[in-house]
Amino acid sequence: MSAKPDIVTAAVLVIGDEILSGRTKDRNIGYIADYLTAIGIDLREVRVVADDAAAIVDALNGLRAKYTYIFTTGGIGPTHDDITADCVAEAFGVPLEFHPEAVAVIKERLAKTGGELNEARLRMARIPRGARLVANKVSGAPGFWTGNVITMAGIPAVMQAMLDEVAPKLKTGTKLLSETIRADAKEGDVGTELGAIAKAHPETIIGSYPFIDEKQGPNTNIVVRSRDAGKLAAVKAEVETMLAKVKSQLGTAR
Repeated sequence: MSAKPDIVTAAVLVIGDEILSGRTKDRNIGYIADYLTAIGIDLREVRVVADDAAAIVDALNGLRAKYTYIFTTGGIGPTHDDITADCVAEAFGVPLEFHPEAVAVIKERLAKTGGELNEARLRMARIPRGARLVANKVSGAPGFWTGNVITMAGIPAVMQAMLDEVAPKLKTGTKLLSETIRADAKEGDVGTELGAIAKAHPETIIGSYPFIDEKQGPNTNIVVRSRDAGKLAAVKAEVETMLAKVKSQLGTAR
């Protein structure tokens, strides 16, 4: 009997009125999903909340109780509506304090850029007590890691740099392997048969994704996912056999 796979889970909490209004188009969710999948962490949930303290705290507390890691993006800048740090501190029941190392990093950055260390910029040095800093090699002001919550910037380049910083320290699980099969059939042509295969193999994940082929018209990609390479290969072969049978029947019917 094969060992039970080690599964590590995560959620992403996107914070910001600008995302919900459509003014800013999120570019972080897909990047984080790809990144986590590649290192063996399953992204199970994504939430987007407004710059509302009660909503942020409620989401943080709900998510951190369900998943191994929570990654937040947005709301750690210098303006009045950047309240993520306040909310993380409230969720964990700890004070929000000026972190000496964070202050030093910001001062060093400003010395190089010629900016003024004012009240707004100092807001970015407020860190929940006990949190570890997450280095920001792009613009200086750090993110932070509190419990299982990793708080990152919303600016994609900065978020990506922060993710690179924390990745080596994350617990990872057995990677989810995948195979994509081009059906060369419409989704409705194979839906029943595909459902039967999925029911027979509950340990695998089977997805059906329709697309339009410029030459052939409506088509479907079938994606099979499993943590077990042998099961993945077996289900892929079963899907391919099913597709050949269905297309043969369709050809005969025509």
